[in-house]
Amino acid sequence: MGKPTDTPKPKRRRGTRGLTREDAALWRHVAEGIRPLPGRFLVEAEPDGPEIAPLAPKRAKSRKPAPSPVPPPMATAAVSLPELGHGEVAGVDKRTAQRMRRGQMRIEGRLDLHGLTQEEAHRAVTSFIAGSQASGRRCVLIVTGKGLKPDGRTGVLRANVPHWLNLPPNRARVLAFSYAAPKDGGEGALYVLLRRAR
Repeated sequence: MGKPTDTPKPKRRRGTRGLTREDAALWRHVAEGIRPLPGRFLVEAEPDGPEIAPLAPKRAKSRKPAPSPVPPPMATAAVSLPELGHGEVAGVDKRTAQRMRRGQMRIEGRLDLHGLTQEEAHRAVTSFIAGSQASGRRCVLIVTGKGLKPDGRTGVLRANVPHWLNLPPNRARVLAFSYAAPKDGGEGALYVLLRRAR
């Protein structure tokens, strides 16, 4: 008796081994619109698995980016931080806080708000704080002016700058602030101690 002849197994096309219907559908989706090089052809996938629904057609890209569900890091940090008052500190050792209040720290930047409207001053403070922190400055001076009115009220800028320092994004950058020593403007100026940039 002669040896039994082996019946040849059907050959799979190269590149399709073990593809499921899902893989094949994905391949067809990706290959739509691909033009083969001359003398080449696209491999049609032969799925092995259960049939699945075809992939949804691609949507046209929207020009507007989708809104981020996560707020910016600075705004998130500012929400959980306590409000600061003159001379109060958060995350600063006692000696550093004392040196700041006494005007013994080197002033690395100054912002004078004289002559600015309230809106201009608010923008200037926010920009100055952000730029100072990004530049690695630690202690800066903001000059508000004493702005004392005849009826005893204080000026708008002197009253508002501490409030602005407690608002996002400034609060996340500020560790402490206090009235300046007389040599640097007294109650018409503020020392502001900044967090180190991350």
